[in-house]
Amino acid sequence: MSKIEQLTQELAAPIAEQIGYEVIEAEYKKEGGEYYLRVYLDREDGGVDLDACEYVSRRLEEELDRLDPIQEAYYLEVCSPGIDRPLKRDKDFVRFLGSEVDVKFFAPHDGKKELSGTLAGYADGVVTVSCGGGEVSFPKTEAAYVRLAVRF
Repeated sequence: MSKIEQLTQELAAPIAEQIGYEVIEAEYKKEGGEYYLRVYLDREDGGVDLDACEYVSRRLEEELDRLDPIQEAYYLEVCSPGIDRPLKRDKDFVRFLGSEVDVKFFAPHDGKKELSGTLAGYADGVVTVSCGGGEVSFPKTEAAYVRLAVRF
């Protein structure tokens, strides 16, 4: 995590908490020649509304303008992690036990680069997914991502 991302999370967290939200992640990256500072919000009962994003964005922008930690021009976006949200923190894995997930590995795991199934367990950084009549366990660090699955 970069210093800008860390500072942004530290500034945004108490603002989001004032209205019952938490900051999932902050990311600062260059896309198509433009810099973006994104802050992802969520809350236990799910759902992020536009008013919450606007409130956090305005308050966070004031703090960032006051401190001026970013030299480049950038776009600030405050948003939801989406219905296919990535699971990154330990508490995310615990919260979504029993949910359908899609996993992509950095390198093949048991001959597979991807798998889909039900998040069956999480302990000490080891993820367990039920799929195809069995279970697959792997260290979280071996997965490029674990996301909530979207099935229609």
